[in-house]
Amino acid sequence: MRAPKKKSRKKGWSSRGALDRITIILRGVSMLALLAFVGSVLWAGAYRFAAPPGTLLMLQRELSGVSINNSWTPLDEISPHLTRAVIAAEDTRFCLHNGIDFEAIDEALEEAKNGKRRRGASTISQQTAKNAFLWNGGGWVRKGAEAWMTTLIETFWSKRRVMEIYLNIAEWGDGNFGAEAAAQARFAKPASALTKSEAALLASVLPNPHKWRVDPPGPYVRRRAATVRMRMDQVMRDGLDDCLDSP
Repeated sequence: MRAPKKKSRKKGWSSRGALDRITIILRGVSMLALLAFVGSVLWAGAYRFAAPPGTLLMLQRELSGVSINNSWTPLDEISPHLTRAVIAAEDTRFCLHNGIDFEAIDEALEEAKNGKRRRGASTISQQTAKNAFLWNGGGWVRKGAEAWMTTLIETFWSKRRVMEIYLNIAEWGDGNFGAEAAAQARFAKPASALTKSEAALLASVLPNPHKWRVDPPGPYVRRRAATVRMRMDQVMRDGLDDCLDSP
């Protein structure tokens, strides 16, 4: 008569122990999520005023033996030709969307479905979030973190600040990060003095600065730069860079 009671008592204690462990795990996960949330908000908020001291990609390149060249330059000291060039080349709706361009995503999916070459749907805001806070590569975790950080910077920063940070941490190959380093390395001049053609060339190699060169540009880069150069006039004419006028 006593054996069944002892067996039932042990089962009850075992169930309670399992529930306690689950509760501890859930509390730990909740705490980590809260810390990640608060930390990401504070991090994005800090970069609204402070220049990023570096990026994970810069660290990766440095660890691989590449000498890093990066000099922070205010947007006022970067040629407006370059801002128009990167908008023309990377994200013509930069001033119109809230960080994630769902219209561009729909177009990219439609092109992929029809077997055409897929266009990029990543916005300048998304690239800035990835470059400033995250690492290169794919995967749902990275993509999810990128979407979250994009939302944060679009909430806390102005479009002008997004562009300023983007142009200061973008990689232009050979260890050159940022517009100033790229302008000095490729054209031996400050970023403020870039011409329309030079800006178009720099913007044209941004998708893959290790494969495509500015000095000298190959046939593909020259064709792409010519297209970007024409689109720059459209960006200016249609006011697609107007969001950069206000601080």
